[in-house]
Amino acid sequence: MSTGSSARNCPFDFAEALEFDPTLRQLLNDEPVARIRLPYGEGEAWLVTGYDDVRTVTTDRRFSRSAVIGRDFPRMTPEPIVQAEAINVMDPPASSRLRSLVSKGFAPAHIERMQLRTRHVVGELLDRMAEHGAPADLMEHLAGPLPLITICEVLEIPDADHSQLRAHARTMMDVGADNRADAVRAKADLRAYFAELTAERRRNPGEDLISALATARDGDQILDDQELTVMAMVLLITGQDTTTYEIGNLGYTLLTRPDVLARLRETPEMLPQAINELLRFIPFRKGVGIPRVATEDVELSGVTIRAGDIVHVSYLTANRDGRKFDRPDELDLDRTSPSHMTFGWGAHHCLGAPLAAIELEIALGMLLERFPRLTLAKPAEEVQWNTSSIWRYPLALPVAW
Repeated sequence: MSTGSSARNCPFDFAEALEFDPTLRQLLNDEPVARIRLPYGEGEAWLVTGYDDVRTVTTDRRFSRSAVIGRDFPRMTPEPIVQAEAINVMDPPASSRLRSLVSKGFAPAHIERMQLRTRHVVGELLDRMAEHGAPADLMEHLAGPLPLITICEVLEIPDADHSQLRAHARTMMDVGADNRADAVRAKADLRAYFAELTAERRRNPGEDLISALATARDGDQILDDQELTVMAMVLLITGQDTTTYEIGNLGYTLLTRPDVLARLRETPEMLPQAINELLRFIPFRKGVGIPRVATEDVELSGVTIRAGDIVHVSYLTANRDGRKFDRPDELDLDRTSPSHMTFGWGAHHCLGAPLAAIELEIALGMLLERFPRLTLAKPAEEVQWNTSSIWRYPLALPVAW
């Protein structure tokens, strides 16, 4: 049993198309519980890369998210993206109460409304793309606007505020060291905006998700004002850009694999299963997100993690773990299990996953149906990729039909 070797410096800045980060692959294969140093934050952390170990860290009460609050933990961005009251840094039972209240906002009747809305929005966006004519940029015409319009519809945010809110969210995701002051300001501005909006919805609730959350009850439990503000912020930030990027990534992956695309066109009913496999296969981000702290000594894969140590997990490597997935580096539309970890796992599984799944399915389904001869309008190697943020995605995806 070891307590790990010397720490490895991990900038996690690999951003070549959607190729898998070689550092992550090496850690998964050679040192599944490793000591690492990240670009920002104090000291070292553990990085856990295997599927079963990731599942343990994300579900075992001996690993705490709330214990990271107030610590300058090793991370990818200059300013921590997390807020102290946010659900993504709570532990059960506090997070369970919030999750139960939030899940009421994703009740079947609400989901049905979201589906109808999303179909309507996608239809309009594809009409505009057709009018624009080929070649057209799929990021600009579909992937970019759809999730922002959808989450703003679902939260009923006034049209005039959309672009400013998106700019704030983007600023918070930037990994550049010179961005810290801007990120702090963006976070404060977003918070002030949502404090006002959520207070207004409490006074005059409507049909939107913020109103549903403001009025949700679990016995005598309701969300307090701080929680409601931060929850609305988390939904906006996580509810738009990530889905934009994944629509781009899924589109690129399909358009560069004609055999996979042809199969989906022949059997469109396979789409939900295909999307799950695409979500498993695509490395959608760089590095790692919000860590946890070990609250007592824990042994993982023969390595002792000491109480107080910071522990990061990689969902990307868990998705490619050969001990779990047969031929993990192949895209196989017939694969049905085990579940991918792209939406996270355990007590912090993405709350917006139902909405993201709706958007991905409707966007891709309607796109393929509307443009049966859709192709990339330039060679794959000429597509430009984002390098400045924690997310990986094409900056533009020109298509023709």
